[in-house]
Amino acid sequence: MVRTVSSTQSEMTEIILPNDTNMLGNLLGGRLMHFIDMTGAMAAFRHARTYVVTASMDHIDFIQPVRLGDLVTLKSSVNRAFTSSMEVGVKVWAENTRTGAVSHVASAYLVFVAVDEHGRLQKVPQLKPETPDEMRRYEDALRRREHRERESVRRKEAKLVTAALTESMENS
Repeated sequence: MVRTVSSTQSEMTEIILPNDTNMLGNLLGGRLMHFIDMTGAMAAFRHARTYVVTASMDHIDFIQPVRLGDLVTLKSSVNRAFTSSMEVGVKVWAENTRTGAVSHVASAYLVFVAVDEHGRLQKVPQLKPETPDEMRRYEDALRRREHRERESVRRKEAKLVTAALTESMENS
């Protein structure tokens, strides 16, 4: 089965209330990350049509603050599907409810993995990009995946070196 990017698109809007903000009246970064994760999961679920879990939030840019009382709109779609994982892009806009001004405030890339009710990996459908922008994001997602894989190998190697040094120091 093949699905289109448009079939995965998801959107969520939230109003920023006092409980969502810090002492300066700005939206808490962790709260925004929660919104991003939820919106990304919706797109991944629409693509996989099974349970999905967040594997990573690999990149996030906080471009400008979101203020108390703003409306935050998050839009997500699957950029690329692999065997059991999917990269999802999320863009976030804030709307000043008094002036109507809308600005791009954050962007993020997340990886979700499809699983069954027992947590076993599930294959996901292929993704068919249709527009030039979707094709660009599809290709860019492969580059980001290759970078994540290289970084994972680097971290594992660093962990082994650290463990060997620790063992050497304990045996001295």
